[in-house]
Amino acid sequence: MPKNTAVGPKRFWKSFWYAAQGIRQAFRTEQNMRVHSGFAVFVLLLAALFRVPPGDWLLLLLAITLVLAAELINTAIESVVDLVSPEVHPLAKAAKDTAAGAVFLTALFAVIAGIYVFYHPVMDWITAFMS
Repeated sequence: MPKNTAVGPKRFWKSFWYAAQGIRQAFRTEQNMRVHSGFAVFVLLLAALFRVPPGDWLLLLLAITLVLAAELINTAIESVVDLVSPEVHPLAKAAKDTAAGAVFLTALFAVIAGIYVFYHPVMDWITAFMS
């Protein structure tokens, strides 16, 4: 018998519950998920402090979402690879390394987006502070 026999709206809402459990699991077990989340909170606090414009908020939120989503996908891939290939195997390594590369790529985008958003506000603040 299938695990989830709910239908209609009940099944729909249950899918949100499962997604939240997945995020919670990744946050509890993956150090990088906690690190990325901590940086996200820090960046959002800085954005509020520097009163960045709405379009820049959107860019920051996009970058944060991409990094966290990539980290969740990386965690899922690593879990499945560990399940099906507990021993070291070149293809298992390739899958894990490629998934980690996706996280790295999105994190690099987030850094570039952060530089774009914060460069002028930070330079203005430094200039005002030095005056």
